[in-house]
Amino acid sequence: MEDKRNMVLAVVLAALILFGWPYIANQFFPTANPPATQISGGEQTALPAPEADPAVDTPKAIRARSAVIAESARIPIATPRLTGSINLKGARIDDIVLTGYQESIAADSPPIHLFSPAGTKGAYYAGVGWTGQGLAAPDSDTVWQASGDRLTPSSPVTLFHDNGQGQTFAIDLSIDENYMITARQTVTNRGENAVGVAPYGLINRVGASTDKSMWTIHVGPMGVFDGSANYDWDYDDLAEQPDTPVTQATTGGWVGFTDKYWLGAVIPDQKTRVDATMRAAEGDLFQANWKAKQEVLPPGKALTTTSRIFAGAKETALLDNYEDTLGIPKFDRSIDWGWFYWFEKPIFYLLDWLFKLFGNFGVAIIALTFIIRGLMFPIAQKGFRSMAQMRVVQPKMKEIQERHKEDKPRMQQEIMELYKREKVNPMAGCLPIFLQIPVFYALYKVLMLTIEMRHQPFYGWIKDLSAPDPAHVLNLFGLLPFEVPGFLGIGVLAILLGVSMWLQFRLNPQPMDDIQKQVFGLMPWVLMFVMAPFAAGLLLYWITSNILTIAQQKFLYSRYPGLKVEPAKSAGVSK
Repeated sequence: MEDKRNMVLAVVLAALILFGWPYIANQFFPTANPPATQISGGEQTALPAPEADPAVDTPKAIRARSAVIAESARIPIATPRLTGSINLKGARIDDIVLTGYQESIAADSPPIHLFSPAGTKGAYYAGVGWTGQGLAAPDSDTVWQASGDRLTPSSPVTLFHDNGQGQTFAIDLSIDENYMITARQTVTNRGENAVGVAPYGLINRVGASTDKSMWTIHVGPMGVFDGSANYDWDYDDLAEQPDTPVTQATTGGWVGFTDKYWLGAVIPDQKTRVDATMRAAEGDLFQANWKAKQEVLPPGKALTTTSRIFAGAKETALLDNYEDTLGIPKFDRSIDWGWFYWFEKPIFYLLDWLFKLFGNFGVAIIALTFIIRGLMFPIAQKGFRSMAQMRVVQPKMKEIQERHKEDKPRMQQEIMELYKREKVNPMAGCLPIFLQIPVFYALYKVLMLTIEMRHQPFYGWIKDLSAPDPAHVLNLFGLLPFEVPGFLGIGVLAILLGVSMWLQFRLNPQPMDDIQKQVFGLMPWVLMFVMAPFAAGLLLYWITSNILTIAQQKFLYSRYPGLKVEPAKSAGVSK
């Protein structure tokens, strides 16, 4: 009985750790993501100038994206990974299309439109600029002149503007072969008086992301401030306090908006002290920006600042490369890896390597399961053997419990002596379960977070392993014309999970207590319903793990047939 009680406790604790740890960590260990500082009143020196306000020149009427783009002068953008254009009015990056990604797995699905200009549905754009005392800086209505007619990795473009008051402005734009735009801002003072100059970068967004935040995944405004990633604010938080922006002073770092798979971020010079701000305005408008401290620019002098704009997919290796080569701190944390970051990324890279090796992500998951089970085989084998040995000594434990039911201390003492005599560790059977927890959670996060797994098929009806199994039993796998409610969406993989777990429990030594028998009898079918809405790849991993566990149990019993002896026959068995 004692071993099964431990087993039940282990399962309950495993579930609590797996599904409850992120919430507990965020509530009681906030140092992982230190909160940003709210500054208001006279101390608020870093708020952007009106030209950077998200509510400025945001049209109320929503028109077609193609019509809005067609009516303004633009410089096309083209890389192997994206297309788009720069709006010369306001010098905005407001048209970015990710050509390598589609909205769905349908053959005719359009590509991802990440940035869109003001006046369109889901407007989302970035830009750089200046503000300062005595400075007639270009604003959202300024029409810039361009030195070229196309921005590509091999052809940079410079934007020019003369304010007619002695100052000239230039933005040298270059782009790499992926998603990173570099903006080299220069303001030259040819006037007779000194002016104040403070460069800034911003991202404006109309409406919150269509991706929803989950208890383990952050979607919304975020940034890295003085080396610490901050996920503490979401769209609702900012909308509740439109008059109180969230501002954090930082050297370098970055700020922006993260979706599940996409990122828009503005990145200042990493040696410059800036104030990073996240804010909301009426009309469901949001902004993330940075602004450097104002400097006095004397006549005849120029001030140059280099910053960057990222607009693209959160590809893990690419983010890591930008972090290493450009010195952007914790750029990979735009993927909300969470507290088990140290374990999840190795799992991702191993899985990604297997995917490249086999060419099928489902096969890669199966291969990963074999590797993990192989590494844990000696420990799991010891645990299975200990569980079976506990079952063998249960009649002796029962006899001790009956003999000393009025003397609990004596009962515990004799049970411990029995364990020592029979060389049985009552907790060893739980060890394989606890070792599986970080692996299972890491794979869950990898499948949920990383774009490399998005829209990856397996075989047959499984077209996207990062999505739930689409073959639902209740509508006869799509033959009946109705949508199955999410909580009843039991697919083939969920059924296979329940059956494989039931077979696994059947091979375990059966508990003597009737209540425990009922609990273990129901558990596979309860988990079948609980796990059905999860990613198909996660279920594939668990099914494969269950099958390997069954094979391992068969192997154990073939080597030690005495461990499978029923209670009535095992009273006199000793190891």
